[in-house]
Formats: sequence, C-alpha cells, structure tokens
Amino acid sequence: MDLARFSEDTAIVSDLRVDRLMTRSMQYAETAERALASAIELREAISGIFYALIRKKPVPAAALAILNSHVQEAAQHLTLVLGRQGFEWKFEVDGYDLFAPLWPIARDAAELLASERVEYVRACASKTCEWVFLDESKNHRRRWCDMTKCGNRAKVKRFYVRQKRSAATS
Repeated sequence: MDLARFSEDTAIVSDLRVDRLMTRSMQYAETAERALASAIELREAISGIFYALIRKKPVPAAALAILNSHVQEAAQHLTLVLGRQGFEWKFEVDGYDLFAPLWPIARDAAELLASERVEYVRACASKTCEWVFLDESKNHRRRWCDMTKCGNRAKVKRFYVRQKRSAATS
C-alpha cells in the first residue's frame, strides 16, 4: 500500500492504476511486502550511487548491480508506441503488477546516470535533509533541494542570527 501511495503522490502511475494497486496490495499482502522491500532496496541503491558520484567516491558495485537488475526488469515491460509527438517508450502494464511503479524509477535513474546531466546532481545543503536533486538552474549553483522548504529555512535561520547579533550589539 505504501508503494501505491508513493506512486500516486509522484504520479508515476495513473489514478486508475493506483486504485488497482491498492486493491491488489490488500489481496496479496505478501507480494506487496516484497514489492515494498524491492522499492526500498532500489531507493538505497540509487542513493548510494548518486551520493558516491556527488562525493567523488567509487560507485558501490553492489548498488550498481541492484540498479541494473531493476533496469533489466523494467526493459522487459517497455514497448515502443506511436504517440502525439512521434514514437515514445511506454511501459506495458495491466495495472495489477505491484512491481510496476519501480520500472520508471529504475529507468529514469539509469537514463540520468548515462546522460551529460549527471554532473548537475547535487545533495541538498541543509544538514537535516538527505535529498539529492538535479540542479537545472541557469548557473548550476543551486544549494537546496527545494527553495520553499530547505532554502527558506536556511534564509530564516540566517536572518534570525543577524537579528540576534544586531540586538546584542545595540
């Protein structure tokens, strides 16, 4: 169920498929638990890979093997279809496969890793945040995963410190 909710929050799958996933996860609780465990394993592998790149450390071979395994699984469900703007890749799903939400995640992570944009993956500068993000700002100097959350907190904290310092010197 948690994976279905995540899929809904991130719009990985359509609302209809989310409903089907929720129903399926209640009917097949054991399979749903395996799908969730697989999602956590994939999340940790992707995190390990990107943090290694950000810190300029060697990429953990085990993490890359996990991601590759998920990418290969995802590729088995990809088909080339004619869309509005030409050909595009689509995942063929019946709406009931509890592992389906992992396929676009694995594929997108691999696509980013294989692209030139990988050099713009950053870790949030907030000490309390563990998010990584793709810095698509004009000068590629973004520091926070989200300006309205982590960035705003940092600005408010700096403002508070300046105000306190100013009051102490007055």
